[in-house]
Amino acid sequence: VQLQASGGGVVQAGDSLRLSCEDSGGTSKQYTMGWFRQAPGKEREFVAAVSWSGSTTHYADSVKGRFTISRDNTKNSVFLQMNSLKAEDTAVYYCAMRDYYSGSYTHYVSESAYKYWGQGTQVTVSS
Repeated sequence: VQLQASGGGVVQAGDSLRLSCEDSGGTSKQYTMGWFRQAPGKEREFVAAVSWSGSTTHYADSVKGRFTISRDNTKNSVFLQMNSLKAEDTAVYYCAMRDYYSGSYTHYVSESAYKYWGQGTQVTVSS
């Protein structure tokens, strides 16, 4: 499994960005995918997750209403549309993949539930 995240950049507050994560192995279509982020000096935190079918999504309270996670299993990809970006969204964003089935909310939002991780893409929002 190789997860490749892309789409980060430097934007102004209020702008939008769309992150992409492609799984070169094609395994991800079977499993939940998530986005996490790590700001300087802080621990990595959950941002959003989507079930294998795309029918179930979860979001951190801090991004609800602004971010949308989606996936395209025909392209082995998951996306994170980020609107109304704020300075506090500045972080390295990581995509991650679980390798087991669980409908538990905890298993969507817990970092330890994800086995495979991409390399991260930097998002910088200037105010």
